[in-house]
Amino acid sequence: MTIRRLLPFLAWRDRVTWENLRFDMIAGLTGAIILVPQGVAFATIAGMPPEYGLYAAMLPAIVAALWGSSWHLVSGPTTAISIVVFAAISPLAEPGSPTFISLVLTLTFLAGIFQLILGFLRLGTLVNFVSHTVVVGFTSGAALLIASSQVGNFFGVPISRGAAFHEVIGGLMTQLGHLNLYVTSVATVTVMACVLVRHWRPRWPYMIFGMVVGALLASALNQWVGGKETGIRTIGTLSVGLPPLSSPDLRWKTIEHIAPIALALALLALTEAVSISRSVALKSGQRIDGNQEFIGQGLSNVVGSFFSGYASSGSFNRTGLNHASGAKTPLAAVFSAVLLLLIVMFLAPLAVYLPIPAMAGILFVVAWGLFDWHYMKGVLRVSRSEGVILIATFVATLSMPLEFAIYVGVVLSLILYLQRTSRPGLDVVEPHPGVRPLAFRLGDGLAEYPQLKILRLNGSIFFGAVDYLQDELQRVQRENPQQKHVLLVASGINFVDTAGARLLSHEASRLQAMGGGLYLFNLKEEPMSTLQRNGDYEIIGPENFFPLGSDPVQAISPRFKDLQARSVR
Repeated sequence: MTIRRLLPFLAWRDRVTWENLRFDMIAGLTGAIILVPQGVAFATIAGMPPEYGLYAAMLPAIVAALWGSSWHLVSGPTTAISIVVFAAISPLAEPGSPTFISLVLTLTFLAGIFQLILGFLRLGTLVNFVSHTVVVGFTSGAALLIASSQVGNFFGVPISRGAAFHEVIGGLMTQLGHLNLYVTSVATVTVMACVLVRHWRPRWPYMIFGMVVGALLASALNQWVGGKETGIRTIGTLSVGLPPLSSPDLRWKTIEHIAPIALALALLALTEAVSISRSVALKSGQRIDGNQEFIGQGLSNVVGSFFSGYASSGSFNRTGLNHASGAKTPLAAVFSAVLLLLIVMFLAPLAVYLPIPAMAGILFVVAWGLFDWHYMKGVLRVSRSEGVILIATFVATLSMPLEFAIYVGVVLSLILYLQRTSRPGLDVVEPHPGVRPLAFRLGDGLAEYPQLKILRLNGSIFFGAVDYLQDELQRVQRENPQQKHVLLVASGINFVDTAGARLLSHEASRLQAMGGGLYLFNLKEEPMSTLQRNGDYEIIGPENFFPLGSDPVQAISPRFKDLQARSVR
């Protein structure tokens, strides 16, 4: 293991200049201000005490920044991860209880271990199988779950904590005549304040403004009417200082129960982090090392589990803000975590004035922002299969345990991928007249060769595609019995496995027995070497392979028994 793998921050030490440090400090301060309301809100979603959301944005964020590969990724608590944590652990313990906190820390530790293992095994491409459509479907479903979890706090009606989405809606409908108008007004005004500030002053911290406006209204109502009459409750005092030591429950029985959930959480968190890193890297021109990002995220969660931080990942809005604020190095995330600690130590006593309805309003705003309307409209308009995956993942998120909802989306994506790759395109083509070196175009039926069929294969030949290709090649033979010579334009074949090599040699032998042959034009080096290693190259015949620049049609023509081909040349 190289020193840069152990200490990856050495790779960007040359970027640390006084000018860049100034930009990083400004970006860090901006991010720290945003983190105050977000940390509290995300901890509320996760069912954790509010301070744990702030702790998750401190030391874990520093570790992820220093041991990851992105210059701009900001890690910490996120909406999707928080809702998964709550949904997975709330059936096992009362949210906010010591047992619940211990299980969440265990979940965080195991997710970090899984991420480290994937990183050290260099499986950074694994997250590519969690498509963006799956993430959007899951996030949209999670947005509704976040909003539904705050319905009781938003409208001031009793709703069982952890109730299913349909149960929350049903409970709200039956209590419409008993809404607490004081509570509802505070939550609604908070939402309106956030929306207006975000619209008219997009660079301002709209969540903080919304919280302040909601708190002022709640305070006024309590003074005017009385706290008992309004029913407006507050979060209470935050006891925030240096992240205290914590201890995950590492008993085997607990690990055995939590591990499957932790694996799903690890994959979701890695998908978030890597996709966000790559998205920002397109703007900054940086190259992202997915394996190193896995290691950085894994270390941050392992460390966080021992310092009162629950599961964290890359945050899209904080990362985007970090880049837009001019951050130059990962030190911006480090400054953000340190400044966050200083800010909350000063502001923690003020949390006693933060009303729970205002926090519910903030979470409604967060939930609305999770819907990627533009992407969803595009998917539903352009691709029916992707639309099915989007809707299925969305429905699964609302109706199933969240860790399994992720698996539903991944499995559907893999099925779609395999369906596509197992049916590679096989087009009838013909030589392009007057073009040298020889090129082929889609056939129009005007340039047929009575004894030769020219096909272009667009896709790899692997075990999953063998049956389909065999049926297609034999169908061509049945429809045109006289065309016993088949020329495959093979430039689109990137990969051939053992089963695929066996198919080609089998088809070559079958056609040769009928007095014809199978020929391959412009086959790439990798599939060619597979055929040579397996011995199928000799069965097909070395003379039946034609490199780019040759004219296979002219070379094959003398082998026809009936030379009545109509040439287009």
